[in-house]
Amino acid sequence: MKFNLMWCFVIILNIIFSSCSSIKNIKYFKDIPDDKLETVLAKVPYIEPKIQPDDILSVSIQTVDPNATQILNAGNLQNAAIGATSAGSTGSQSVSGYLVDNSGNIELPVMGKIKVSGSTTEEAREIIRIKTAEFFKNATVNLRFANFRVSIVGEVAKPATYVISNEKVTILDALALAGDLTIYGKRDNITLIRQDESGERKVVKLDLTNSAVLNSPYYYLRQNDYIYVEPSNSKIASSDAIQNRNISIITAVGASLISVIAILLSTR
Repeated sequence: MKFNLMWCFVIILNIIFSSCSSIKNIKYFKDIPDDKLETVLAKVPYIEPKIQPDDILSVSIQTVDPNATQILNAGNLQNAAIGATSAGSTGSQSVSGYLVDNSGNIELPVMGKIKVSGSTTEEAREIIRIKTAEFFKNATVNLRFANFRVSIVGEVAKPATYVISNEKVTILDALALAGDLTIYGKRDNITLIRQDESGERKVVKLDLTNSAVLNSPYYYLRQNDYIYVEPSNSKIASSDAIQNRNISIITAVGASLISVIAILLSTR
């Protein structure tokens, strides 16, 4: 009886410790003490994304002449974009705007080609405003990304490519759009792939269990960022166990069928 009680105690302790370990693995910012009501972190420097070839820009130009305004805004063509909106709907979408060509230009009615790649949206807005002033007086220009998109795959609830209307997007915003990580997602090893203006790709690892990620230069996303959430070892082990179980079942069924066939043949 004493031996059995000891083993029961050991099993209970294992369950408790494994449960605590699981909670630690899924907790964000676990370095911040739970008993602190407020934690002040350093301000994250926000660097505005630069316009790149294949971006689609929504450009709106207003003048005192309604006819001129209509002509200037007629070039916002419909471009296909595949993915999911911030509202969560998926599929093919039409995005209205000007496509940045491989040379980094957009072509506006009346004004022709204007170089915008390498500029922020604010800088590009000023470039277009100065160009517009050569043709029209007191014109106002509004410009923003029409296809700011990020792709999120792996252990998230809703993996997809998301087209976002706001260019100031954090990795937490993106994961929230994807329905957060599943219970099996590795929060301490998020992979982010980014291509800069020169075409160079960078691969970085982000640890969401540590508040230091909030000060990372990769905390704010850029257009076309790719996020991959790696499955945990428990998910891999679970998948292997299911696969092994299925193999065992198939093997057992196959052996039983062979036995039945052998019995039937022997009775003839």
